[in-house]
Amino acid sequence: MKIIDGKTLAENLRKNIANEVKQYSRPPGLAVLLVGDDQASQVYVRNKSRACVEVGFYSDQIHKSANITQEELLSEVQRLNENNNIDGILVQLPLPSHIDANEIIEAIIPEKDVDGFSSENVGKLSLNKPFISPCTPKGVIKMLDSIKCDLRGKDCVIIGASNIVGRPMAMEFLNAGATVQVCHKETKDIKQKTKSADIIVAAAGVANLVNSEWVKEGAVIIDVGINRLEDGSMTGDVDFDDVKDTVSAISPVPGGVGPMTIAVLLENTLTAYQAKL
Repeated sequence: MKIIDGKTLAENLRKNIANEVKQYSRPPGLAVLLVGDDQASQVYVRNKSRACVEVGFYSDQIHKSANITQEELLSEVQRLNENNNIDGILVQLPLPSHIDANEIIEAIIPEKDVDGFSSENVGKLSLNKPFISPCTPKGVIKMLDSIKCDLRGKDCVIIGASNIVGRPMAMEFLNAGATVQVCHKETKDIKQKTKSADIIVAAAGVANLVNSEWVKEGAVIIDVGINRLEDGSMTGDVDFDDVKDTVSAISPVPGGVGPMTIAVLLENTLTAYQAKL
C-alpha cells in the first residue's frame, strides 16, 4: 500500500512556484478576506498567508467584523478587483449567515477568482477549457498523477456533492477520461457503489464513514474529510486503519489533501498573475 504524501508534494510545488516568482519584477499578490472570528477560518487564513510569504508573494490579509453588511463586503471586493497589485482574491468561507456567499463570490472578477468558484471558471472547467479550477479537486488530480494513476476508463466514485469539492471533482475526472458517480445524502446504497469503484474520493464530512466493507481490493482512496474528534485529534472520512490492508493507495489525514489545496491556491494565483502579464 502506498501513502499519497500530500505534504511532500505540496512542498515540491511551492518550491517550483518560488523559483518561478524570482524572475518577475513585481511579486504576485493574493488578498484573503476574512469575515468574523471563526477559529478554524483564522487558522486557514494564517496558513495561506504564511504560504504566500514563503513563495515570495505579496499577501494582504483583510479582517472584517462579523456584522459587516452585504454592501460593505461587496465594495471591499470591488476595491480589490480594481487594485493592480492584487492578482488573486479569496473570500474565506463560511461567511456569516446574513451574507449571501454566492453573490460575494460572483462579485470577484473571474481573472482574480483563485478559488475557482465563480460561475465562469466552473463553466470553463465543465467545458474542459479550464482557466482557474477549484483548488481541492485540482490538488486531488495532482496527487493521483504522483502515483502514476491513469484515470482513463477508471470507475470513480465521489462521496459528497458540494460546489467546493464534489461537483468540480466530477468534472476533473470526466475531463481525464474516467467514468464518474457522485453520491450524496439522497443516494441509495452508497456502499454498493463504492464497492465497485477503482478510485474513491471521500468528501462527505463524516468521520470514519468509509470502512473496509465499502472498498474493493486494490482501490485508491483520496480522503478529503477533516473532522475533529472529541479528544482534539483530527480524522478523515475514511477509517484509515480499517481500509489500509485493502487499498493499493490512500491519502492520510492530516498531511494529504490539506497541504495540496493551499499549494494549488498559490499555483492558481501565479496563473492569474501570468495571465495578466
